[in-house]
Amino acid sequence: MATNYKLHVLTPSTSCSTHLLQTRYLVPRKGVRGRRPSALQIRCSIPVTYDPTIPRRSEHYQYQPTIWDYDFVESLESSFAGGTYTNQTEKLKEKVRLMLKNTSGQIAKLELIDTLERLGVGYLFEGEIKKSLEDIDHNKNKWTKDSLYATALTFRILRQHGYKESAGVFKEFQDEKGSFKDSLTSDIKGLLSLYEATHVVYDGEKILDTAREFTRKHLKGLEGNVDTNLAKQVNRSLEIPLHWRMARAEARWYMDIYEKDEGMNPALLELAKLDFNMVQAVLQKDLRSMSRWWRNLGVAAKLTFARDRLVESFLWSVGIAYEPDYELCREWLTKVMNFVLIIDDIYDVYGSLEELELFTDAVERWDHKLMNNLPYYMKVCFLALYNTTNEMAYEILKEQGWDILPYLTKSWANFIKAMLQEAKWCKQGYTPSLKEYLDNGWLSSSGSVFLVHAFFATKQKIKPEVLEGLDKNHQLLKYSSMMFRLSNDLATSSAELERGDVASSIFCYMRETNASEAEARNYIRELILDSWKKLNISISESPFELPFINMGLNLARSSLFIYQYGDGLGVEDSKSKEHILSLIVNPVEN
Repeated sequence: MATNYKLHVLTPSTSCSTHLLQTRYLVPRKGVRGRRPSALQIRCSIPVTYDPTIPRRSEHYQYQPTIWDYDFVESLESSFAGGTYTNQTEKLKEKVRLMLKNTSGQIAKLELIDTLERLGVGYLFEGEIKKSLEDIDHNKNKWTKDSLYATALTFRILRQHGYKESAGVFKEFQDEKGSFKDSLTSDIKGLLSLYEATHVVYDGEKILDTAREFTRKHLKGLEGNVDTNLAKQVNRSLEIPLHWRMARAEARWYMDIYEKDEGMNPALLELAKLDFNMVQAVLQKDLRSMSRWWRNLGVAAKLTFARDRLVESFLWSVGIAYEPDYELCREWLTKVMNFVLIIDDIYDVYGSLEELELFTDAVERWDHKLMNNLPYYMKVCFLALYNTTNEMAYEILKEQGWDILPYLTKSWANFIKAMLQEAKWCKQGYTPSLKEYLDNGWLSSSGSVFLVHAFFATKQKIKPEVLEGLDKNHQLLKYSSMMFRLSNDLATSSAELERGDVASSIFCYMRETNASEAEARNYIRELILDSWKKLNISISESPFELPFINMGLNLARSSLFIYQYGDGLGVEDSKSKEHILSLIVNPVEN
């Protein structure tokens, strides 16, 4: 028998001085013609309750209003929407399929696959790519032992697609002492290929650690007549290696590089540009819908101390799942991020400890009756979260027959309990050890909330071992969340110290080891690398299918991208605006 998911709406009484709970049922009751209600709308004009006896840190630290005009956002329109370019795209896709089929030679085929994926169109040829890689993996002579470039390329692409290749293939390029041969230093293309390959490293693979230091040293010291395009790729990789980059941003950047490449295929470039613009049209449609949802929800207008970052939240969802078929996933993740930011600001800059404990209890028990114990601003947040989450769960129950509400609510409860722990540390003036902080911090990053929602929003295969992995936070969830936490800390620790937060990985390490801030930052960067090592093994050893594994990786990649130049969610600076304009607003010129 289906569970009744209740949608509660907070409405003002006639005097607007008290509030009544009205209940609507998302599952039609017997004898009632059911119609799914729209998202929660909060229309009450009462301002947020302010108790002057409770100190609020928001008095001293306030986020700037959003720079995005929602009328502008909702006016976004692309000439690539609809089916105008469908026939042209299908013809180009057929040409590329023939290229994949007719390309002879393992390295040529791997280069084509690599180019397709870097240009952002690999998802169009998943079946063909999978078949090609299976054939390559079954080839006993797949390693070109006299070519560093070819060996590293083969190794990286196979590992990225879940094949557990041995790093021992690189011993061919070492001398008797285990050092990489000096003769390799003149092969810039080979060094770059090896450097990229070292970032699909597993924990304990010393040969790849050695290779990374060797290649980084020689790539940083490039001299002489180096091809301009190759030099650009080297500089970009030294900043962020390919395996760590957000796919959508990489596609936009790589088109310009590929266009100047001597071996550029015009049909492939044309397809990449057309597909980018057509996908962008889908993203604009999704963003328009999310903007209307966000404005109708009304939470930002009520909780003015919290960040209003709808557009940046949507960009985050694009980083995790940009493919057109993942529209529902982007919708859910955008909603999740907006609630994460509001809840984060409630716990960090507004709520008293007593209020936070009451809110945590209400979420953990998922009981709307406990709202009676909450101040008005928390009622607004809780009821909006409660209704939105229940609506998501009902959508899956109705369409797929699965009751996912326990998984969604548990992910929220784990996140909010971790936030409460940080709030207690802060209010008590306690600085935890780095281990204590990170054991809690990967949960307070909210990464596992994103991935649990992403899993159910993308119709992944549901099996007992998969559900157990979600329930017990498999290392795919844990270490992608850890990446979220560490990259966030690198970007925001200064601002957090300024407003009085005492717990960040950087500060904890400084206090624990008496290190300087620069030393602490370097140590955290090493932890990011260590987390990637643990995350990489889950590509080949996990109960999840590759599409969801890639979402876990994409969470880590999006974290690095959003926080690369600072706090891309708290501060809407020129870089954040540039990312949104180039990926969502402005089409690629043909």
